[in-house]
Amino acid sequence: MLPRSGLADVSAALLAMNRQLEVRDVLQTIVASARGLLDAEYAALGVPDDHGGFAQFVVDGVSEEQWRAIGPLPRQHGILAAMLHDATPQRLGDVRTDPRFGGWPSAHPELADFLGMPIADGEEVLGALFLANKRCGEATSAEGGTDVRRSGARPCGFTEEDELLLRLLAQHAAIALTNARLYERSRELTIAGERARIGHELHDAVTQKLFSLRLTAQAGAALVDRDPARAKDELQEIARLAGEAADELRAAVVELRPANLDEDGLVATLRTQTEVLNRAHSAEVTFTSEGVRALPAAQEEAVLRVAQEALHNALRHAAASRVEVALVRRGSGAVLRVGDDGRGFEPAAVRRAGRHLGLVSMRDRAHGVGGALTVKSEPGKGAVIELEVPGG
Repeated sequence: MLPRSGLADVSAALLAMNRQLEVRDVLQTIVASARGLLDAEYAALGVPDDHGGFAQFVVDGVSEEQWRAIGPLPRQHGILAAMLHDATPQRLGDVRTDPRFGGWPSAHPELADFLGMPIADGEEVLGALFLANKRCGEATSAEGGTDVRRSGARPCGFTEEDELLLRLLAQHAAIALTNARLYERSRELTIAGERARIGHELHDAVTQKLFSLRLTAQAGAALVDRDPARAKDELQEIARLAGEAADELRAAVVELRPANLDEDGLVATLRTQTEVLNRAHSAEVTFTSEGVRALPAAQEEAVLRVAQEALHNALRHAAASRVEVALVRRGSGAVLRVGDDGRGFEPAAVRRAGRHLGLVSMRDRAHGVGGALTVKSEPGKGAVIELEVPGG
């Protein structure tokens, strides 16, 4: 039998679950959606760990003060264990009368009717979702207070129809949770790859600079007595090489510093990074923006990473004296433009030589969010990298 809940409400709940990218946000959205659709007083979702406890546990309907007072997270026992280990739904008229019930801490809210559903991806149980205290309208108790456990309209407690609806939610929750985990894993791998790339380049650049410094210092020491003028030139070269090494280190620190996209937004993050690079390098680095609205998270991350790669090329490889970064609105999306006055290159020749200058990575990022990357450059005439991304 199809649930009586409004189709629009169900659709909104399913869309909300699948719109989130962070695992914690997905869990919280699942719990809030289930509680709202089934009109329950309390809802919770636990993600099991491998040690008999829960790696994550989110609740809805419990205040922060109550949650802190309750104490440690529950263990995988009793009814929770039945949902997790046997992957079976649990619908109880009063959880306190079930022989598996093991009690709860003194600060825990009083639960009666109970509906629990495993969230599973194939054979793997991803979590346990449960609701308690179905709101069946308000009635006045014999003591004169409000008793949400009683109603003349219909019997209290979760119905078979509620169970069917929660099963539907759990199936979609499994998809949303799996997608969020894949997204977080992909982001971790991306970050690890970025750090590995920066580490390799830092090692190569600084090692080369230090080797040159050592040779130049040795040459200067040998010339001090017999040719002081040449020794002075060597000392000036040492100063120049030391300055370049310092620039390399500063730039690496900037790239390793995590971007604050979630907190600051794309425009502020780009402005901050270009300001830091402007201070760290002898080249002038500027940033302008015009009419840009917030973009979907994936698009903003792609824009930031392409900007970082293009700046890296301009400052480390192109010997640019000026780099201009601009971000402007185009329709519901945006266009990033990074232009420099450096030595430039022939894009086709770069590909033939196997030196991509990050172009492959930038194109992959653009295509991954439905965007387009354009590269314009000629030897001696600088380079322009342009990325257009769609909006949400």
